Amino acid sequence: MTLADIAKKMAAIGNETRLEVYRLLVRAGERGLPVTSIQQRLGVPASTLSHHLHKLIQVGLVQQERRGTTLICRADYTTMQQTFEMFASECCADDDTCNMNSK
Repeated sequence: MTLADIAKKMAAIGNETRLEVYRLLVRAGERGLPVTSIQQRLGVPASTLSHHLHKLIQVGLVQQERRGTTLICRADYTTMQQTFEMFASECCADDDTCNMNSK
């Protein structure tokens, strides 16, 4: 994943509402959540939620699946891991005194 890809994903979750949506979906696990459940939990209008979900889907952080008339959203855990892996793998890379350093 390039820095440009990571920047797009970070920009998508840089909005408070999208971050709340993403957090709910990460916590929900593989089963995901119906859009109506997300809307009820966050108390945002359907059109607003649709806009925010579209942004998260666009950058690959969220997947959506239709089950009959219900839209199920779930976090894409592979993309999440790849997005934040750079930070974990480079933690304290240039600091020999850092206790997070695995050297």
